Formats: sequence, structure tokens, C-alpha cells
Amino acid sequence: MSTVDIVLAGARGHGRWHLENIRRLQDKGIVRLAGICELTPLTGDEIPEGLGTPEQSADFGALLDATGARIAVICTPIPTHTDLALAAASRGVHLLLEKPPAPSYAEFRRMADGVAAAGVACQIGFQSLGSHAVPAIRELVEEGAIGEVTGIGGAGAWARAEAYYRRAPWAGKRRMNGVDVIDGALTNPLAHAVATALALGDASRAEDVTRIETELLRANDIESDDTSCVRVTTANGLQVTVAVTLCAEDPDEPYVVVHGDRGRITYWYKQDRVLLQRAGHGPEEYEYGRTDLLENLVDHVTDGDDLLVVPDATGAFMKVVEAIRLAPDPDPLPATAWHLLPDEDRRVVPGIDGLVAAAADSLALYSELGADWARPHVANEVST
Repeated sequence: MSTVDIVLAGARGHGRWHLENIRRLQDKGIVRLAGICELTPLTGDEIPEGLGTPEQSADFGALLDATGARIAVICTPIPTHTDLALAAASRGVHLLLEKPPAPSYAEFRRMADGVAAAGVACQIGFQSLGSHAVPAIRELVEEGAIGEVTGIGGAGAWARAEAYYRRAPWAGKRRMNGVDVIDGALTNPLAHAVATALALGDASRAEDVTRIETELLRANDIESDDTSCVRVTTANGLQVTVAVTLCAEDPDEPYVVVHGDRGRITYWYKQDRVLLQRAGHGPEEYEYGRTDLLENLVDHVTDGDDLLVVPDATGAFMKVVEAIRLAPDPDPLPATAWHLLPDEDRRVVPGIDGLVAAAADSLALYSELGADWARPHVANEVST
């Protein structure tokens, strides 16, 4: 099998994870890191041992031309995704594009349509959708293990220090220099909860969504949301509610839960762990493997394997991003609704952990759960 040359755009921040993953695949003889695109070149200490001395340039197109790479991994600021993806596609270079794929539905369509017209493969970096747990859960549902599905919930109670919003100029922004960014809790750090819940609700594509309600709030001094929930009504009448926060009291693993009239399936998507609870049976727990999305893309390019996360399979997620983009700016929580943990330099919303879990369990929004900082009937609604 020939080795596939790769260029990585964006090698700092989350890009460091991609560097390590590329090194893992390079050690297997599958890929070679041919180039790194960064505004400031990486130092030797920033490049993991074993990756050699890849060519470096701040000019993505020139780097692709110089290296002849067959695949590009794009892990750059959200507003740059579409133009970089199209630059690669115009050169016949296949793509792994980090999530969220774009800051608006129009930019998403421009990217997806351009990539399709160029005839190159594009994988969107929702790693949770590479888990073998996803098809296993779908099979359990189809077998009727939990009866008829009544809804899907998602919960993410995470914590981020105030420094998280200073890590990059675009962090925590809705717009910057007149350009959409939409870097909120639902659209970036906990985007996997939204995309995975939609996938398990059989509502991955744009046409699968008919109505979206959002409640966007913030405890931090930022533009975007850090404590928010969304309820999606799908074309088959199912409700998918995802509640998240970056201001948790006790941060925990995010999860998605499939509710049935005779049981439930809980999926901790970062751990590939599944809990099946159903009438007449004891709880059953399973752990699954995961197919790496870059490795899957390489196998697609070299052997014709099916891609796991094509752009159109993230269309419903992008409809949610669009609803959040069009919603009014997030409401600041009153000063009485949060406090600062000085030792951790982060803001905490008391009681939010329970509200996140309750929303995933009941499919209700924060305002419907009686949160005293969420005014009744503040949900913003978009029909699609």
C-alpha cells in the first residue's frame, strides 16, 4: 500500500491532537506528514518526534502545490474553513475538515457544493460518529429493544476557565470584523452532542429538520453562549433536545440518551460506552471501538471504503448552527446566577448540572424547567 502525503492546516491548539494522530498513522506506514500550514512556523520542539521535518508555509495553496499532498486536514479558525476547503478541492486534494464545518448554512453549502463539484472526498471531523456504538445503538432501536422511540436527549456539563476565551481572537465570538464566527457551546466544544443526538434520531440531513428552538445564555463576559439548549423537531415528528454548559459545578462526561416507551439507551460518546436499560431486564453496559476519521478517509482514497461523515450528513447540525446564528445575542445571566471559582479561574452556574440532565431526560428547555434565570417563553424559534 502506498503512503499518502498529508498537509495539516492549523497545528496548534486542537491541531496538536491531529499532529499526534498523524504520527500514529505514519508509524503504521499509512500516511506521511508532508507539510504544515501555520501563520508562524512550528519550532522543532512543537513537532512530535517521528514526524521528521515537514515543509512549512503560511500559504496553504502554495504548500499543497509544493508537496503534492493528496489529503489536507483543516483545523483552523471556523470562518476560514470554507475558503481553505475550496482551495484544496480546486487542486484535487481530499479533505478532513474539522467541526463545525462552517459558521453559517450558506457557507456550509458553498463548501459542500464546491467540494462535490470538484469531485474530491470530504470528511467532517465529528469523531463521535466514527464510533462503532452508533450503528450498534441503531440496531438496538431497530430490534425494538426499547420499544418505540419517543425522543432524543443530549447533555453536556463541562467547565472552561476564563482563559479559554482568550486562547484566540475568535474564541467566544459570534462575529469578528463583520464575519460570522458563531463559537458557542452548542456549535463548537459540545457540537458532538448535537450532531450525535441528531444522528441517533435519524435526522442528520438538512431536510430532516422542520423546527428549531434555542435558548442561548452566558455567564462569561463573551459574545456567544456558554449555557444553552436547543430543541429540534424532525421531519418524522421526533423531538431532539440538547442542553449544555461550560459553567458546570462538577464537570462530567457528555452523553446522548435515546428514550423509548419501554426503556432507554445512554451513549457516553467520548468513551464509546453504552448503557441499555429496558423493562424486564437488568442494565446492560457495552463498550465499543472507534474508526478514526482520518484513517477512514485514507482508506476511502486508497481502497474505496465508504466515508463515515460526509458533508450532507451534517446538514441538520448546520441548520442548528444557522438557527443559533440568526437568534438574538445570548442573554447575560444575572450576576446572582453565577459565581467565580478563583482557584480555577472559571465561572460556575449553581444548579446547572441538574438542569442539563433534566433537559436531556424530559426534552424540556431551561425556561420550561423553571430555571429562575431563564425567562418563560424566551425560546427563539426557526421553522426550516
